[in-house]
Amino acid sequence: MLNSIKVGFIVLLTLFTSLNVQAAGGIALGATRVIYPSAAKQTSLAISNSDTQERYLVNSWIENNAGQKEKTFIVTPPLFVSEPKSENTLRIIYAGQPLPGDRESLFWMNVKAIPSVDKSHIEGKNVLQLAILSRIKLFVRPANLPQTPEDAPTLLKFSRVGNHLKITNPSAYYLTLVNISVGAKKIDNVMIAPKATCKFPYRLARRAA
Repeated sequence: MLNSIKVGFIVLLTLFTSLNVQAAGGIALGATRVIYPSAAKQTSLAISNSDTQERYLVNSWIENNAGQKEKTFIVTPPLFVSEPKSENTLRIIYAGQPLPGDRESLFWMNVKAIPSVDKSHIEGKNVLQLAILSRIKLFVRPANLPQTPEDAPTLLKFSRVGNHLKITNPSAYYLTLVNISVGAKKIDNVMIAPKATCKFPYRLARRAA
């Protein structure tokens, strides 16, 4: 049972390093997550427009884990026009108070892309214009953490507590588990914060057995 849970997490680590995020039409983000070393003055995120004709207005900002705009981060440029077949780079700067030094901190990078509209083609017409929002995780990672990200999954602990399956993450990293299964039954994906635990009702595990 425990081996199948760990394998699902390892698969997720591979996906994180190999995929881009398609935000809207020809707009794509250059990563599925952003790692911001806490000692760095800034980090960056590439945004590309693969469309041969379409221009996009791109608006970017950062939120905290409660979904509120985070004023301690500066994203520049916060608003720009992405031209066809072009690539731009967002600079991300943390300007707040020091964050915890013994674990990662989680924020959310938001990129909204709005396709341009030729006014001559829509004059006198009713037009619905859609903006597509892409939202990826931004981790502020302190230096000199006691484990590496690759070692963190090996520290996960699984136990049965009463009628619950308990998963404990003693590491300094956020760990996202996917393809979790107990027997033949899959359990919903879950992200566990550093030095935190989560529980699943054990009846789910029993149905899966």
